[in-house]
Amino acid sequence: MSGFDTFWAIYGNLVLTLGTNALLALSIWLTLACGMLALANAAFMGIGAYAAALLTMNYDAPFTVALAGGMIAPAIVAALIGLPTIRLSGVYLAMATLGFGEVVRVTILNTESVTGGALGLNGIPQSTQWWHVLLAVVLVLLVLWRLRRSKVGRAFDAIRGDETAASLMGIDVRANKMAAFVLGGAIAGLAGALNAHLTFFIGPSEYGFDRGVEILTMAILGGIGGLTGPILGSAIVTVLPEMLRGFGDIRLVVNGVILVLIVLFLPQGIWDPVRFKRWMRKGGKGHA
Repeated sequence: MSGFDTFWAIYGNLVLTLGTNALLALSIWLTLACGMLALANAAFMGIGAYAAALLTMNYDAPFTVALAGGMIAPAIVAALIGLPTIRLSGVYLAMATLGFGEVVRVTILNTESVTGGALGLNGIPQSTQWWHVLLAVVLVLLVLWRLRRSKVGRAFDAIRGDETAASLMGIDVRANKMAAFVLGGAIAGLAGALNAHLTFFIGPSEYGFDRGVEILTMAILGGIGGLTGPILGSAIVTVLPEMLRGFGDIRLVVNGVILVLIVLFLPQGIWDPVRFKRWMRKGGKGHA
């Protein structure tokens, strides 16, 4: 067995998890970029995972159809719950979307005949390959990159800066927020569908409050000033626990302390273009 084969046998799942977590961080970046603190992405991930898994297991759907179903289902749900919730802002929106996540979890638990209830779904075909994840991340990045530089992206920035001023400038605040919410739900659902066909098993506990906070941490830690931040934050949150395995039972404490220190000293996230430009100006003055 070659060195690469040995590496992939040991760390293959971790590498693919880096990709699915990057998708999750990008999904919440969309709503944060539009000034919405929405914490429903874990629930959208769960909806996408269960929709894709049920299509594969019960209807023998091709993998591409299952992925499409995993994106469409949470997008539809996002559109339905977005109608009453996007009027909210700040902590009220966060509480409403957290409540929605709990509704999804309880629904999964109480539809045992379909979802397996607390036991979850076993025997999901492991169809996800490395190139599926890579292609998904690249395509999502391209779409979001184009979106960020479009009229819609500029509208998102204006809404995040001052929603009232954006409205006075003629920007349809509700329509743009809905677009961010629905597209974010679809991306989170894609991550869930890919993950479900990677891990063989899914259960309702995987898509609860803890996962929602983890997704938010990825984006905030990396920084929401650009698309690089969520990718970087998701990589750190994914890899750091593995790097700290040598600390044994206290590795989660060490992991938490490191994350807290980063947030305290880099409040705009690790990837902050404004901070980088300021450092470069200071460096230029120093050489002058």
